[in-house]
Amino acid sequence: MPAQKLGQILKGMDLVSEGDIQEALAIQRKKGGLIGKILTDLKVVSDGDVMFALATQHSMEFVDLDQLDIPIELLDFLTDAQAVSYRVLPISIDPQARTLTLALDDPSNITIFDELGFALQDKIPGGVRIIGALATKDAVDRALEKYYGVGEVAGVAETLQAEATGDEPENYSDKQRVAVDKDSAESPAVVKLLNFLLATAIRDHAADIHLEPFENEFRVRYRVDGALLQMESPPKELSAPLVSRIKVLAKLDIAETRIPQDGRIELTISGRTVDLRVSILPTMFGESCVMRILDRSNVGLNLDQLGLRPADRELIEALVRKPNGVVLVTGPTGSGKTTTLYSCLNTINSIDLKIITTEDPVEYNLAGIMQCEVNKEIGLDFSDALRSIVRQDPDVILVGEIRDEPTARIAIQAALTGHLVLSTLHTNDAPSAITRMLDMGAESFLLAATVEAVVAQRLVRRVCYKCKELYTPEPDHLFELGIKEDTVQGKQFAFGTGCEVCNNTGYKGRVGLYEFMIMTDSLKQLVADGANTNQLRAQARAQGMRTLREAGVLAILEGSTTIEEVLRETPFDF
Repeated sequence: MPAQKLGQILKGMDLVSEGDIQEALAIQRKKGGLIGKILTDLKVVSDGDVMFALATQHSMEFVDLDQLDIPIELLDFLTDAQAVSYRVLPISIDPQARTLTLALDDPSNITIFDELGFALQDKIPGGVRIIGALATKDAVDRALEKYYGVGEVAGVAETLQAEATGDEPENYSDKQRVAVDKDSAESPAVVKLLNFLLATAIRDHAADIHLEPFENEFRVRYRVDGALLQMESPPKELSAPLVSRIKVLAKLDIAETRIPQDGRIELTISGRTVDLRVSILPTMFGESCVMRILDRSNVGLNLDQLGLRPADRELIEALVRKPNGVVLVTGPTGSGKTTTLYSCLNTINSIDLKIITTEDPVEYNLAGIMQCEVNKEIGLDFSDALRSIVRQDPDVILVGEIRDEPTARIAIQAALTGHLVLSTLHTNDAPSAITRMLDMGAESFLLAATVEAVVAQRLVRRVCYKCKELYTPEPDHLFELGIKEDTVQGKQFAFGTGCEVCNNTGYKGRVGLYEFMIMTDSLKQLVADGANTNQLRAQARAQGMRTLREAGVLAILEGSTTIEEVLRETPFDF
């Protein structure tokens, strides 16, 4: 027996008249669309009325998710990825009949029942029969946000849909293969999975998303507070389509899978702009993809938000207000060097100063500051950009990184001619920066004349405020830190037990550790005389320099971080 038509069901419920149905049918013949959507657009019925009628049409129950309190035992049947990708929520289970009822907003999407039934075999021995119950789209959105915490999925999906309609790359080499790849990249399952991954990463303040194909697994990891956390692994079959989807959005060549590619995706989520820097790398079992998330709303670009001690804050502000010289910030990738330098620029930025930066890439737009992005493809590197910048009459210059002798030479020359130059290096501590500059070919007497200070920094994870507990440290832990037991007598250290706030890691957020080597006359003389790193370090410590390890110990004693974090992130004091 054929299913009753939706319009007649609504008429039988005394919600619409025959005239309403005929008006909707006329619009459908002219413009297309679904009868239920047309009737709601005409303000004749509500979304709830249409869903109730659809439930009747498909012999399903209609549920009001806002009135349900779903127990956690039911929620555990589905992973976050399954719930969001399929837009379903478990609302009841009948152990005797071996049936699981899922609420959904699309009655035509019953094919997912077979897929989920197969996926749930491990959780429900002997298998389970899945039946559907209808709910409104808005109710499903609210329930997904309430129970699975993915309220920003819709915003991401909307932005990605807009991005996907842009111009495609023109350098496709195999049209047939591109068509197949693009079809798979635009399949609903792939689109929903990417939406979920991005929304979850942004919600959790992740810095990077890692998509890693292996022989028997497709691994997804987020870097949160400097540590990699593994997420639920999607089906391996989605690896290639998912990367293809990302390449389409980043305007990359989806037909080229043999060479690395880099691109960029810009999203607008909840009124704020989020940039994704995409890196694609071919591997043995497919393309590895890493997306760096640059969320401007998640970064405080001022000195007050860096967690500096009052004396250190005064020191760094005095350094960046000098009329000339070189100030270097050093540390490994991801240690917060760029954030520190941006905060310095924001502190001194004013109408009477001309500030120009050259970066690779420009990570955040700074109002009132001229920013130049290097472009290796056309031959514009740091040294070339710097040559032009000094002719732009700047007062302050930021060089993203000093990588080679030409850049070092021009930076020093700019400092000698009355400019303040801020830049970064990759070294383990502050004294090593001088040796690194000498290794690049800088003259020792010029370094002595221009370098005003070197700031080394690290980021360590902060103990979660929600699950923080205190304990008395063991003597062997104190020995590892180089602390005498009598110096911490009666003091307690902190650690996090793990909770929902910190994803059971025990950490939430990060705190900076800083090492300031101020170039006094005695240090400058050592540099001019060609002293080695150990000699510079000894003299700096004799002058009162607090090392990274010592800064870490202070953070431990304050309960901000843990012994493990400090030992992992800071070099041993010689």
